[in-house]
Amino acid sequence: MSLAQWLYRGGHPNRLASVVNRGTAALYALGLLPNYLVALEVVGCRSGRAITLPLVMAVVDGQRYLVSMLGENNVDRVRNVRAAGGRAVLRHGRREGVRLEEVSVEMRAPVLTAYLRRAPGARPHVAVHKDAPLSEFERIAAQIPVFRVI
Repeated sequence: MSLAQWLYRGGHPNRLASVVNRGTAALYALGLLPNYLVALEVVGCRSGRAITLPLVMAVVDGQRYLVSMLGENNVDRVRNVRAAGGRAVLRHGRREGVRLEEVSVEMRAPVLTAYLRRAPGARPHVAVHKDAPLSEFERIAAQIPVFRVI
């Protein structure tokens, strides 16, 4: 088991991962790093308070996408985005109100390919190698939610 898998056993961050995520989200929100490293702010569906997470954004054909590296099952960030009707805030030096629209399974493979090439920390959580053919990404696409940033 790799360190990345240990930090997110059961699809949820452990205490150490939560602390690291808070610090990373604050760093990404400052806007000092590349523009594809963003902090996503969304209202928690249970707590009702804003939750901020660090994410890597994939860009395909000029469109921006966010991917749930931990997949579909019991992932709070996916539930929160869906419960908020896709309303969220991206932070990278400034606040940008956005709507996140879930991408159909058939359209996810190219986004997943771009995402894994850009997000090395996500690779241990996805069952396909970053250089695998598109057909391999199509095979797992239903397991990994992808949202287009509008």
